[in-house]
Amino acid sequence: MLQLLCKVSSSKVSVFPHVIRNYRPQDFDDYVRLNVEAEKLDPGGRCTSPKVLGERLGRPSYHPQKDLFIAEVAGKVIGYIDVTPELGIGRVVLECLVHPQHRRKGLAKELSYYAIRRARELGVQAAHVNIAHDNAAAKNLLSKLGLSPIRRFFELRLQLSKSRLPDVKHTIILCRHLQCGEEDKLALIQNRSFVDSWGYNPNTTEEIVYRVNLSNCSPNDVILASREGELIGYCWTRINIGEGASKGQIYMLGVDPDYRGRGIGKSLLLAGLSYLKSRGVAVVGLTVDSQNTAACALYESVGFEISSTTLWYGKVLD
Repeated sequence: MLQLLCKVSSSKVSVFPHVIRNYRPQDFDDYVRLNVEAEKLDPGGRCTSPKVLGERLGRPSYHPQKDLFIAEVAGKVIGYIDVTPELGIGRVVLECLVHPQHRRKGLAKELSYYAIRRARELGVQAAHVNIAHDNAAAKNLLSKLGLSPIRRFFELRLQLSKSRLPDVKHTIILCRHLQCGEEDKLALIQNRSFVDSWGYNPNTTEEIVYRVNLSNCSPNDVILASREGELIGYCWTRINIGEGASKGQIYMLGVDPDYRGRGIGKSLLLAGLSYLKSRGVAVVGLTVDSQNTAACALYESVGFEISSTTLWYGKVLD
């Protein structure tokens, strides 16, 4: 396993000696501990469940011992940067976390250099990062690294417990849940539905199987619309249970391009919301591209409102 030692000046070493290297399996407990401590000191909605974090490291087409870089001081993990390859669209997505007590010391910038090096090894054309629109420190860092804002996304929220949804029985299509063994069909309709969407990396059947079997997930969370046995759309929901409350998510909503403009998307959305409500979900969130005006109008029509905004920054790699 390659170990990467950061190159720092002697003056920098005396103030902040650290090592940046590839992740090793024995780092897992420290990796979890960092996420837990960071969330306590600087709450941001990060997941701190060891099981979920472990599942994240095991996702298809991702190799933590190559795609995850760890920063440590005296054997303690104080930061990391995650490089998620999306080779189908020629990019990597970067996610960096530094312990709040070790920020503003140049560590995130240094971690980013290793991430960009890894991106070039993978042969991708771009590196992208998603940040909150009001994260001034991240904006400043990304600008120094040569990344520029390229896309704006809305985080939408619906108080489902207070909403009066139309009766799903009166929608124009009949919906059913995904069945085990249909993951290949879901991959096909998903890729067809999002073929022209910015930032969408085509999914494989293996990736669909992985996601359906994550913690708190099941085939029932995916609602399908079909016509004469052919899938024409889907609504993928998620439920996060914790601290006595359930929060739901419209993870993905897609309709075959040949069947758009017929109200199928709204029928699927209502079916998904009805399912989440039946599971005791009170609040539902989703993410949508601000330039997808049709989707924004659909979500607004059932009561979703903008709760926050995120920005995608990007850099074209040589």
